[in-house]
Amino acid sequence: MVTHRTHVNRAIKHVVATSPHLGHYVQVSDRCNLTPSEPSVNVYFDSLVRSVVAQQISSAAAASVYARLRKVLNGRVTPRVVLARTPRALQEAGLSKSKVRTIRELAKAQVSGEIDLRELGESPDDVVVAELSQIWGIGRWTAEMFMMFTLGRLDVWPVGDLAVRRGWQLAHGLPDMPSEKELDPLGAPFRPYRSVAAWYCWRVLEPQEKW
Repeated sequence: MVTHRTHVNRAIKHVVATSPHLGHYVQVSDRCNLTPSEPSVNVYFDSLVRSVVAQQISSAAAASVYARLRKVLNGRVTPRVVLARTPRALQEAGLSKSKVRTIRELAKAQVSGEIDLRELGESPDDVVVAELSQIWGIGRWTAEMFMMFTLGRLDVWPVGDLAVRRGWQLAHGLPDMPSEKELDPLGAPFRPYRSVAAWYCWRVLEPQEKW
């Protein structure tokens, strides 16, 4: 049986062979660590909450807000614990009203049975995106981060991520940052390992940051 680690090793070699530009960052960065998390509702919910927290803010700010949120939730980032707190209590962790709404809507959807987060681990990428996008405030970017960092999917190409586009620009010495439309076809040579190419685009900007 081929392990996920073996697939990641193959992916890294493929990135190096496909792009000398990104291959350089493979050499100077740590190893890509995209691996599937434990398939459970609470683990998946926690991961999605992290992604919602991280929307449109720096990684340092996101880490700070998430730490405060965990404190408000007594260390238990689960749907039922979230719903047991008032929206105001969640806002006091540093969340905007819109992010509080998104997190609560996700929690309600799981508790009511509108969505089954655990099933997403076995669902195709397009189904994961479609299911999560039904939740207010969750779009393609959040779904893609979930697929990469929680489900360990290796062929996601998040062209809507500003850091991926900026990393690609710097790695290839381009005068301008590519648009989403321009970057989309550039991922094709990296199939079926586009997630790993994206991961190293992030490393262009922050080569030593721990994910």
